[in-house]
Amino acid sequence: MPHGRINPRTSIPFFLVHLVPLLAIVTGVTWTAVVLFLVTYWGRMFFITAGYHRYFAHRAYRTGRVFQFVLAFGGCTAAQKGPLWWAGHHRIHHRYTDTIDDPHTPMKGFWWSHVGWILSDETSERPEGSMKDFEKFPEIRFISKHDFIAPWSLAILCALIGGWSGLVIGFFLSTVVLWHSTFLINSLAHVFGRRRFETHDTSRNNWALALLTMGEGWHNNHHRHAHLARQGLRWWEIDVTWYVLVVLEKLHVIWGVRRPRADEHSDRELIGGVNGPDDADPREPAAA
Repeated sequence: MPHGRINPRTSIPFFLVHLVPLLAIVTGVTWTAVVLFLVTYWGRMFFITAGYHRYFAHRAYRTGRVFQFVLAFGGCTAAQKGPLWWAGHHRIHHRYTDTIDDPHTPMKGFWWSHVGWILSDETSERPEGSMKDFEKFPEIRFISKHDFIAPWSLAILCALIGGWSGLVIGFFLSTVVLWHSTFLINSLAHVFGRRRFETHDTSRNNWALALLTMGEGWHNNHHRHAHLARQGLRWWEIDVTWYVLVVLEKLHVIWGVRRPRADEHSDRELIGGVNGPDDADPREPAAA
């Protein structure tokens, strides 16, 4: 159980990364660096939401081991630790949402739910027994244990393509913006927004966060129907990750996509709807 304290020593690299983009004063900002920023931000955001979140944490669709590893490696490039750590803590979050046992509980304040919990020794390891379904894959264990390989590989690639500006803007600034865009779902999406469903938590739908995170901002929808691959339940709820997943399904890269039923769109669930059987543990993992 997190006690609400961060480890100042081990948190130093996290804070130093926030200072690196200031080097743009020296390196300048090239158009190549701007393009790299956009590609690395949106690309990695997809791997976080479609891979780490909807696949590894909730198993909202199925895929083979090759694309499963692509999702894991791509997620690691976001420098948010490995898929077993990320998805393991997220599963605990859904099990104990907004209680003292929630890893990023808002009961410890906005700072804690936003980033403090990540910098605490109490959450440095993944919850024991939380990811048994994916631990059986040696390649997933490897990339989770060596989660530094992917982000530094991307950093080197950005430097090779865009020089120092590509590294500073295309990788480091993109990483910082990506971090806080992701973290806002844990913090701001439990504070500001509208509640369509009456759930046992403070989750809210926030259209601005949905645009920033490719669909993750429909957070109240997600907490009501955590098993779904689609989070924007209405046609006007933009969920870019869902659109990409539909294309991947048509290409037979993924299958078994968990779609909302007709009644999950219905206003009949707006009052009195609470987390129930639909939000139980997801299905089987990827095909071997």
